[in-house]
Amino acid sequence: MAEKISSGKHFVSNPALQTIQLPFAWAGTPVDEKGRFVNHEFPFINSFKELWKWQTMKNPQKIEKKKDTWKLACHTDATFLKSSADCIVWLGHASFFIRIAGISLLIDPVLFDVSLIKRKSPLPVAPEQLKNIDYILISHDHRDHCDKKSLELLAKNNPDAIYLTGLHVDSVIRKITNSNMIQAAGWYQQYLTPAALKIIYIPTRHWGRRYLTDTNKRLWGGFVIQAAGKTIYFGGDSGYGSHFADIAKIFPSVDYAMIGIGAYKPEFFMGQSHLSPADGLKAFQDTQAKHLIPMHYGTFDLSDEPLSDPIRILKAEQEKNPANGDILYICAGETIYI
Repeated sequence: MAEKISSGKHFVSNPALQTIQLPFAWAGTPVDEKGRFVNHEFPFINSFKELWKWQTMKNPQKIEKKKDTWKLACHTDATFLKSSADCIVWLGHASFFIRIAGISLLIDPVLFDVSLIKRKSPLPVAPEQLKNIDYILISHDHRDHCDKKSLELLAKNNPDAIYLTGLHVDSVIRKITNSNMIQAAGWYQQYLTPAALKIIYIPTRHWGRRYLTDTNKRLWGGFVIQAAGKTIYFGGDSGYGSHFADIAKIFPSVDYAMIGIGAYKPEFFMGQSHLSPADGLKAFQDTQAKHLIPMHYGTFDLSDEPLSDPIRILKAEQEKNPANGDILYICAGETIYI
């Protein structure tokens, strides 16, 4: 469907989609005077000086990282694809397969290497096995979440799939997949789905870019999925902010929360985009979710910390500050039955 974006004074939304009722005032997704999206709480600082500082500074964990032999465990078992049971399966990084109310979804499916960055853990299933997918959800335009090769294969093998994403990311998906079955939402807007399934696009603290000059021209976010009496929260890529506590206000009974804990060092640079394990645990507590599924670690080497660091630090933080909910320390490919 063709998407038209309606705009007020520095706020935008998709007029074809409904904005959900909220317990606080909400004018729409904010944009700056150039029409580029901005975080609703913390402006993204696109600083070459800070980037240069990171690239030229000494990594205090350089030797530790070089000696690190830890690898993310992976269950290479595609049984869940042949089952009819509702489940959540982490495919590595921020990629998930979900079946709920008998409806199958993929979130941020990255099935191969990303540009020059090689996978450090295998995909649990052969990419060609991902068929009969009803919905493909793309949180934002970064290439480790919106991968051209992966989407091309999925489009070929799932010609009837419907794509759900953020404002203006639909143009990227359409170019890759040639699909017209794409819905692009602003923050807190609900997609058009059957009555048995509700999916809402929600804010994160992040940014967007695929090329050199298109910073923040496309929106970033996460998803809340509700069906079969369950609520699943996918936190997307995000730094820490009040939007996690807002989730608890809007959705008072989250069953599963997928929240990132990796690609976080050095924190002075990464903190506005990604959560540290400590902040990931804090975000989980803010959402008041029953179960945490840690993600965004162990698959791609994107930052200064060793691959083993995020999950090790998360376990140490949990010992110091026990979580009210359960943390599910799962392997890639492991099935969580809903």
